[in-house]
Order: sequence, then C-alpha cells, then structure tokens
Amino acid sequence: MTTARAVPTGAVPPTRDIEHRSADPDDAGPTGGPAVVPHVGPVAAAPSGDGPAPPLVVVLPGRTLLLVAGLPGAGKSTLLAGLDAPAGTRVLDSGATRAVLARLLPAATPYPAYRWLTHLTHRASVVTAALGPADTVVVHLPATAPRVRAAVRALARLGGRAPHLLWLDTAPDQALDGQHARGRVVRSRPFAAHARRARDTADALLAGTETGWSSVRRTDRSGARGGLALAK
Repeated sequence: MTTARAVPTGAVPPTRDIEHRSADPDDAGPTGGPAVVPHVGPVAAAPSGDGPAPPLVVVLPGRTLLLVAGLPGAGKSTLLAGLDAPAGTRVLDSGATRAVLARLLPAATPYPAYRWLTHLTHRASVVTAALGPADTVVVHLPATAPRVRAAVRALARLGGRAPHLLWLDTAPDQALDGQHARGRVVRSRPFAAHARRARDTADALLAGTETGWSSVRRTDRSGARGGLALAK
C-alpha cells in the first residue's frame, strides 16, 4: 500500500468513531501520485487481476478536516465504507444520517418526505464535529457548489483545522448508474445542476484555481473501489 503525502498549497445526528486497523501489506499496489496543487491529476486505476484493489491512502497531519466530495452516485459512500483511519476519527456520512432517520420514522415514509431533515441533520452534525475535539474529521457531501466548499473550508478554519479535499471525478452517466445501484436516484433537474457544477469544479482543480485547501486529491470510481486509508 503506497501513501500519498499531502502537499501544502501555502496560499457537519450520526457520526462514527473509526477504530485503528493496521494496513494489510498484501494489499500493496499503485494508488496514484501524491496530491499536487495547483495541477491535480487523477489517481491511476487499480491494477487488473483477481486480487482486491488497493486502498487510496491520504496522509493528514495534525488537526484536519477532509471533505470527500463529488456527484451524487460518484462513489463517496463506497470509498468511506472501507475506511481505515486512526482511532477517534469522526466520519460524517449523509447515508448514515438517512439510515438512522429511516429507522426512527414509520416504515412506509418515502425518502422525499424527509430528505430536507436528512440534509439539515447531516449539516448540523458536520458543524458539531468540526468544532469538536476529534483530531481528524471526514465529511461526506456532494459539495459541487463553490459556496458549499467555501463554507466547509471556513468551518474547518474556525475549528482550528487544515481543510483537505478529496474529489471523486465521475462522469454523469456513471454517477447515475451508481444512484440506480444504491436504489436512490436524484431528481433530474437537481442532478443536471450538480453535473454542471461538478464539471466546473473539475476544470478548476485542473487549472489550479480552486484555492484555500491545504491539499487536494482527485480520483474516480475505479480508484474508490479499494476504499480509503488515512494516516498521520
């Protein structure tokens, strides 16, 4: 398993505690180059073969907030499902928030009826965790809108954290496939807006005009298959 150390640019009810798990040396393999800002390249696809895909490794020194962002269906939950992180890491996954609310509400309640509550609860959790004592906070949000990413950066700074970005660069048709696979599809008009903003975000990352992050890492669905490993 190779690590990619973040290169400084210079220039938010449920959370879960992640217990430390040692990385498996048999999972070693290429995961792409280190985060480079301003020019951010994609992580190389996992090698073909019958063995498991290696995890994507990101080094986050000190008190940090990592935003895992990208189109709905891009693979953010898949990436976080296999997370290996230091003990006490706080993970804010909107899917986990939705699952908790679904258990609390009557079984026949359709998701659109409490979508707003899911979003509100998730964002409140992000704020609480970012300002809390955990050394590392991982936030799952589409964050295709620049104002949302700016708000996350500001929140991180307010909590004394260095903000880091992990962007899942996924084509809209692949993201739609991911939505169908999970059984939850974003309405066409909001998704089209997400897709436009995601394209602009990818362009900004490549051009180096997305500033304010301590580091930026970019991958795609194939790079997310092996999960994510965080290290100090």
